[in-house]
Amino acid sequence: MKEIIVKGESSSVYPLDPLANILDRLLAKEGCPWDREQTHFTLKPCLLEEAYEVIEAIDLQDMDKLKEELGDVLLQIVFHTALAQQRGDFTLNDVIAGITNKMIRRHPHVFGEATVQGTADVLKNWEEIKKAEKGNNMAEGRIMTSINRALPALLMAEEVQKKAKKVGFDWENVQGPWEKIKEELQELAEVIDIQDQEGGNKVRIEEELGDLLFAVVNVARFAGVSSETALYKTIRKFVQRFNFIEQEILAQGSKWEDMDLHFLDEIWEKAKLKGL
Repeated sequence: MKEIIVKGESSSVYPLDPLANILDRLLAKEGCPWDREQTHFTLKPCLLEEAYEVIEAIDLQDMDKLKEELGDVLLQIVFHTALAQQRGDFTLNDVIAGITNKMIRRHPHVFGEATVQGTADVLKNWEEIKKAEKGNNMAEGRIMTSINRALPALLMAEEVQKKAKKVGFDWENVQGPWEKIKEELQELAEVIDIQDQEGGNKVRIEEELGDLLFAVVNVARFAGVSSETALYKTIRKFVQRFNFIEQEILAQGSKWEDMDLHFLDEIWEKAKLKGL
């Protein structure tokens, strides 16, 4: 398939020029002191935070919030691009052209002459094209070289497991990792018991806990569930129920220190009944 080269146009249905011009002004000598102090590294937490806020908006099915949070992510993209442009590394047009050409290249069944029978064929083609673009590390025995080490631990564990699966190093079915959870849970319990009795080694506890979490991620992967998303939802649910308990305590004119655990648990169950 002949590659379509997209260079960017001076006008567009979805112009980014106004936002790009704002960043240029903020980063100018007479611009904003805070913005001018930023680097790709100092902005990393901002990008991560904005990405998670997009996920939260999706989970809440709040379209107004999603629109706003997507704008915040777009701001981060343009900000990083403006910094790169100052250094002469690349421009916003380069970024847009790069991703546009990649999408065209990886969809030969839409923009080329390839044919597919369904999603499975699309994903197979995508991986083959991606492998050709980046070079076949598998042939050199370096399957794990392309791991994104900036990922949160649960997401990284899932990525590692998926890479191992590609070369056949995986359980046959979910029963394997499920039995592994039981095994790792028992080993963790034994190590914690030693800790209680003898003041044992916390390094061992950390190791066994890591093994257990890795096994849990494996079960989630076989079930087609993201362990990162699952944990995030549980955290949000816990916070909502905890806030409900706090509201109940304040409504009664009481304080946390006046509550016993039994009473707090009753309010917790009340929160569950309300669907929180």
